[in-house]
Amino acid sequence: MVIYYYCRFDDWYIGYYGFWFIKGEPKFHGQLLLLIEVFIGILIAILPFVIEKFGYFYFPQVELIFFYIFLYMSIFLGSGLQFYGVTFWDKYEHVLSAMMLAGLGFSIFQGLLDSRDNAWRAPFLMSLFAFSFGTACGVFWELYEFTADGLGGLNLQRYAEAGRLLVGRAALMDTMTDLIADLTGAFLMALIGYLMMKRDPSASRHLVFKSKHQNFFSSSYF
Repeated sequence: MVIYYYCRFDDWYIGYYGFWFIKGEPKFHGQLLLLIEVFIGILIAILPFVIEKFGYFYFPQVELIFFYIFLYMSIFLGSGLQFYGVTFWDKYEHVLSAMMLAGLGFSIFQGLLDSRDNAWRAPFLMSLFAFSFGTACGVFWELYEFTADGLGGLNLQRYAEAGRLLVGRAALMDTMTDLIADLTGAFLMALIGYLMMKRDPSASRHLVFKSKHQNFFSSSYF
């Protein structure tokens, strides 16, 4: 159902803004590139279902929910409708991306221990690992931005404004608020997972990958 509405929104975007682009009256600067990005967004949205159909596992349901919200905000609203001009829009995306990565942490923990009883025995430990994993990924992303800025002369960390280098606290603002957003998103996902498992340990099935093919030696999960 979620994928259906996402694709309908994107179809509407491509149809409406594509019509005006063909007429020679584009609504946004770089409209052709935006149309291509939104079309690629449709392909990315379908990808999890293609992987599930031909792969050997099912994606966590909670993970998919945040994946589609993030995709909708970043591609359809952010790029397609130019919502990046909205204050703190990229920070909201950092929160959601950290939630997705923290959600992935639940599956990694489950896979490393290869046990179906983690939700019963160690819900706090699973959630702590998920929080740590999501936060660590946010740190590595900032390291990537720092490296790219240094090697490529970019401004991913927003240390310059209107061609002028920022100084002091202003130069740190983008990086630190990104990290705070990552920490917040990872914490929220860890808290959601913990409360789900504390209330009903079997709810962990919504947080981890599930294998399609089981045998005597395999776990029920990733």
